[in-house]
Amino acid sequence: MGEMLIMRKGTPFGGVSVLLALLVLVAGGCAVGPDYVEPEFESPDAWQNAAAEDVQADAPVIQQWWAAFEDPMLDTLIVHAKNSNLDLDIAVSRIREARAYHQITGGSYWPQVGLSGAGTRTDTPDFYSAGGDNPANNWEFGMAASWEIDVWGKNRRARESSGAALQSSIEDYRDVLVSLYAEVASTYIDVRSLQTRLDFALDNVESQRETMDVVMAREDAGLVPMLDVSQARSNLANTEATIPQLHTALEKSLNRLAILLGLAPGTLDEQLKSHTGLPTPPTDLTLVLPAELLRRRPDVRRSERNLAAQSALIGVATAELYPSFSLSGALALSAPQFGDLGESGAFGWSFGPEVSWNLFTGGKIRGQIKVEEARTQQLLASYELTVLGALAEVENSLMGLRQEEIRRDLLKTAAESAQQSVELVNTQYISGLTDFQNYLDAQRVLFSQQDQLATSKGLVLSNLIELNRALGGGWSLENTNPDMPVETQETSMVQPALVEEEGR
Repeated sequence: MGEMLIMRKGTPFGGVSVLLALLVLVAGGCAVGPDYVEPEFESPDAWQNAAAEDVQADAPVIQQWWAAFEDPMLDTLIVHAKNSNLDLDIAVSRIREARAYHQITGGSYWPQVGLSGAGTRTDTPDFYSAGGDNPANNWEFGMAASWEIDVWGKNRRARESSGAALQSSIEDYRDVLVSLYAEVASTYIDVRSLQTRLDFALDNVESQRETMDVVMAREDAGLVPMLDVSQARSNLANTEATIPQLHTALEKSLNRLAILLGLAPGTLDEQLKSHTGLPTPPTDLTLVLPAELLRRRPDVRRSERNLAAQSALIGVATAELYPSFSLSGALALSAPQFGDLGESGAFGWSFGPEVSWNLFTGGKIRGQIKVEEARTQQLLASYELTVLGALAEVENSLMGLRQEEIRRDLLKTAAESAQQSVELVNTQYISGLTDFQNYLDAQRVLFSQQDQLATSKGLVLSNLIELNRALGGGWSLENTNPDMPVETQETSMVQPALVEEEGR
C-alpha cells in the first residue's frame, strides 16, 4: 500500500465530522465563474425580401418538406439516406463520444474507491538483514478511497460544460440531417435535369439529322450549293458534341447520389435510368419568421451550445485559484504469511481530510482564465455570425427562387417561340422563300432555349430545396437522443425498394 499511515486506535483529527458537515454545506452553495445566460439577438420582425410579402405568416416548417414534390423515388432516396448515410453515422458516433465524456465528468461527484493487493519475496543482503528472516515474504491487501469536495464548483462547471457539449453534438447531428436531405434532393434534381437536357439534345440531333438528309438530297438534285450541306453537318456535330458532356455530368451526379446513400458508385444507374421528368414544384411556400428561424436552425442551436460549454470552462479555470478539499481513507491488511492476513494484528486503517492550494504558479492560472475568457468571446462572435449567416441564407435563397421562377417563365415563352420559328422557317426554306442560314440559326436558337429552360426548371427546384435547408426543415424535437436505439422507424414514405448494401 506504499507509505500508508497505519492507525489502530482512534484518530488524531478531532472534529472531523463537524468539518465534513461544513464542507458539504459550502459545496452545495457556491460555483465560481460566470453563470451562463443565453445571448439575445434582435432579429428582424419580418423578412426584408419583397418576394416574401405573400408568405409572411408564421407557419411551421414542414418536417418532410420533400413530400410536397410528390415524387416517390425522391421519397425513397431520402429514407434510404437517413438509414445509411456515412456522415450521419459519424455524427451519431460523436454524440456517443460526447455522452461518454459527460459520464466521465459526472463521476467526479462521487468518491473514488480502489482495491490493491501484492505479494512479494525479498532477499536482502546479510549486512542489512539485521538477523531477520531472509529471504522474507510480505502479503498486502488494501482498499483506498478519496472524495474531492466540490467547494468552488469546479466539478459542477466541468459537468455543465460537458452537458452543453453533448447537446451541441446532438445539434450537429441535426445539422448534418438537414444538409443531407437537401443534398440528396438537390443531387436527385440534378440527375433529372441532366436527363431532361439530354432528351432535348437527342431530339435536336434527330431533327438536325433529318435536315441534313434533306439538304444532301437537294444538293444531289442541284437545287442548293454544297455550302448548305457543310453548314448542316457543322450544326449537327456541334449539337452532338454537347451529349458526351451531359453524360459525364449525369454519371457524376448519379455517383454522388449513391455515396450520399452509402452505396457504391454506379449502384443507382439502373434504377434511375428511366427518365420520369422533373418534379413539379409546389405552389405553396412555407416560411417562418426570423425569430422562429433562430430556434429551428440546428447550426445556430449548436453554436449557442458551444458557447455555453466554453463559458463553463471559465469557472473550471477560476476554481484553481482556491484551495481544494478532499477526504481520503484506506483499509489495509499486511502480514509476512498469507494465512496471517486474517489475524487482528494484520489490520490497519487511515482516514482524514486533505487540503491543497496553488499558492504561486507564476501567473499560469490567471493566464488560463484569460484564455478561457478569450475563447468564450470568440464563440460569442461566432454565434452572432452564424445567426447573421442564417438570416442571409434565407433572404438569398428566397430571392434566388423568385427570380429563377421569373426566368423560367420567360425561357418557356422563348422556347415555344423558337419551336414555332423552326417550323415556319422550315416551310419557307423548302419553298425557297428563305436561305439555309436562317434555318440553321432557328435550329441553334431552339436547342439553346430548350437547354436553358431545362436548366432553369432544375434551378427553381434547387432554390426551393435550398430555401427549405436554410429554414432548417427536415427534423423535429421528437428524437432527442439520436444515438439511442429507436423502437420504430418511419417507413411510410418508402415506395420502390432500393438496392440494399450487404451487411447493412
